[in-house]
Amino acid sequence: MSTSLVFIFLEVLIIANVKENPINEQIRCREMMVIGPNGEQLGVKSKEDALTLAGYAGFDLVLMNDNCNPPVCKIMDYNKFKYEKKKKTKEAQKKQREAAIEIKEFRLSVNIDIHDFNTRVNNARKALEKRNKVKASIRFKGRQIAHPDLAREVLDRFYEKVSDLSDIELNPKIEGRTMFMIITPKK
Repeated sequence: MSTSLVFIFLEVLIIANVKENPINEQIRCREMMVIGPNGEQLGVKSKEDALTLAGYAGFDLVLMNDNCNPPVCKIMDYNKFKYEKKKKTKEAQKKQREAAIEIKEFRLSVNIDIHDFNTRVNNARKALEKRNKVKASIRFKGRQIAHPDLAREVLDRFYEKVSDLSDIELNPKIEGRTMFMIITPKK
């Protein structure tokens, strides 16, 4: 029970350390450049004057940039600002995940059993349906390297089973003791 309390305490500390823009009374500057709710510059104001303007407008005074001289504050709805910022970061993360296409590798062998082969085909189909690339490879053992035609037949059979979902990006090729091919999902 005590370890869970420690973890909860650590989570609270991590959340508290997230840097957010100071608002209203949290701002430590005496004077600041104030930008109105519609983007107009209201000039350099004291902290009290800026808070009064924000109160009359019904919004919050938010410190946007404290590295400038004088610091820049904006009068805005802070909750809406946080919501839109969170929404933008989620969208950026989503685009990043979509851009990072994974390559799933499936290792076969020259003398693979039919059930093992079908299992790998089914898993490759699932990966292709999730829009991932598939790398099918065969590692030659011992004297198998003398018969690359057998490995090519296995890879061709593998592609035939998933050809309705995919296209060949890289035809079967030998690199060292491995023959492999790369299959991409159809557009």
